[in-house]
Amino acid sequence: MASAAQTYDALIQFLYRTPIGLVQTLSDGAIEILNPTAARLLLPLARDGVLLNLFTVLREVAPQLAAEAAAFTPGSGVICEARRLHLDLGLADNASPQTLSLSLLKVDDSRLMAIVSDVTQEVAREQRQNRRRRGETAYADPLLQILERAEFCARLQELLDRARAGDSREFAVLFLNCDRFRRINDALGHRVGDEVLKLMGERLRSVVRAHDELGRPHDGAQLAARITGDEFVVVLDALMRPDDVHAVAQRLLERLSKPYGIGDHQVHCSVSLGLVLRAHAEADADAVLRKASIAMVEAKRTGGGRAVTFEPWMQEHATHRSDIEIALRHALAEDELFVMYQPIVWLPGDTAAADAAGVEALVRWRHPTRGLIPPLDFISIAEECGLIGAVGDFVLSSACHQFAEWRRTLGSRAPQLLAVNLSRAQLLRPELVDTVTSILNSSGIPAAQLQLEVTESLAAQDERVQRHLHALKALSLTLALDDFGTGYSSLASLHQLPIDTVKIDRSFVSQADSSHHHRVLIEATVRVAKSLGMHTVAEGIETREQAAAVQRLGCEKGQGYLFSKPLTAAEVPRWLTRKEPAFG
Repeated sequence: MASAAQTYDALIQFLYRTPIGLVQTLSDGAIEILNPTAARLLLPLARDGVLLNLFTVLREVAPQLAAEAAAFTPGSGVICEARRLHLDLGLADNASPQTLSLSLLKVDDSRLMAIVSDVTQEVAREQRQNRRRRGETAYADPLLQILERAEFCARLQELLDRARAGDSREFAVLFLNCDRFRRINDALGHRVGDEVLKLMGERLRSVVRAHDELGRPHDGAQLAARITGDEFVVVLDALMRPDDVHAVAQRLLERLSKPYGIGDHQVHCSVSLGLVLRAHAEADADAVLRKASIAMVEAKRTGGGRAVTFEPWMQEHATHRSDIEIALRHALAEDELFVMYQPIVWLPGDTAAADAAGVEALVRWRHPTRGLIPPLDFISIAEECGLIGAVGDFVLSSACHQFAEWRRTLGSRAPQLLAVNLSRAQLLRPELVDTVTSILNSSGIPAAQLQLEVTESLAAQDERVQRHLHALKALSLTLALDDFGTGYSSLASLHQLPIDTVKIDRSFVSQADSSHHHRVLIEATVRVAKSLGMHTVAEGIETREQAAAVQRLGCEKGQGYLFSKPLTAAEVPRWLTRKEPAFG
């Protein structure tokens, strides 16, 4: 007989796997639990990528929802039922929107339950029926003049049905998504983004029309549609052999990734492409699109700007990632995450006497049955599902309060600096400065002793990121550029960033004692940083030879396993009062 815990776990697994979005909130809308379907449906509405409060997420499409919930006086009941929310997702007014159905229930005086589902196809079906009654036959997306999702799925289903009935012709489904399209909207505005989509639609149609270049007469059977936002799908029918699809996919990648001339702008926007061949095009149209989407996500995960063919293991991998997401949401609620600290040391003339200059906070996850889960296995998933902001806030708050405790108990022997990494989701949140200010006030640590670190590629992205960096700098804390040498900025552009410290990436440091080329790059970085009044830290030092080399090149501080592995909060005081030298 199943135990209560097993029954509860089975119920949670069912709720998280159901295709309907479920969200449990407090009466003020603060989200306690949501399943992956709800996260996927609501995330496009969360402009900062964070799902913390349902009313905040739905503010633009259902501004009255919070007031309705507050005015609902019964102890329980239906606040609203099957309300349709039309999402334009920043597209042009005449674009075909995604439509969600929302029901909001009051469970008791302190909790609400929201049910969210995607009814886009149902709405499109109603629109098609209305058009047919009026004698209209146009099914094109108004913005791009290609099929809408619902009509595309209907035609794809007909193709699948023919294949099951014995049609032996090969076909393939291609799923395309623009890489970093949101940056175009953020940097240049939605009007430019819409123009890019229009040109992309024209190029897509031209490639599909040119399908007969493969040596067959073109009978107009090829389908192209926009699924939503910057996602497109194509069906290639009547292929002579499966490999033909790869030639079309490559042509699509090349054509769609060429620069787009919009006014004075030359906009670059590569695409990632997932494709499903007939052999794996089983079940219904939605299932095939899910497989193509999974392959597209795999293309993005392996660098973007490429095509990946669906394989069954990808579905298993997607299920694993879904399981990790479920467990991570549980981990945040049940305090399974914790922070470890890696010392950052001074590099003095006598390296054997290196002393701690500070510590860097690093998140870890201790799962009750899987044990310690490394960050590599969950950070990217947290970014994809919108949890990275909550993870980052947890690390910042926990580390600041722990740092304050060391200052109280260790006095002058306490670390003098606390370094904490910022994710893109955190850095783009409008309330970030208020959050940091609140944590500094509640923990009591001086702002000057907090160092927030951003990767080089993130700091160089756009003006909005840099504005937020300047706003953080105004709090009197320090900012560090992490992994320098691996991103997009250059020595010549360092002066444009409000940075106090440059952290030289371990890929350079690891060869500092053996490669003249890497030593020259490190020395140039140190010299430019010093000329701008910035400090330098060499990351990933593992040997005495590497430490000696970066010290000779002028690096002030070092970090790596030579000095210490990441330590628990309880181990840090013991490391600080150790008798053996840091290089021992």
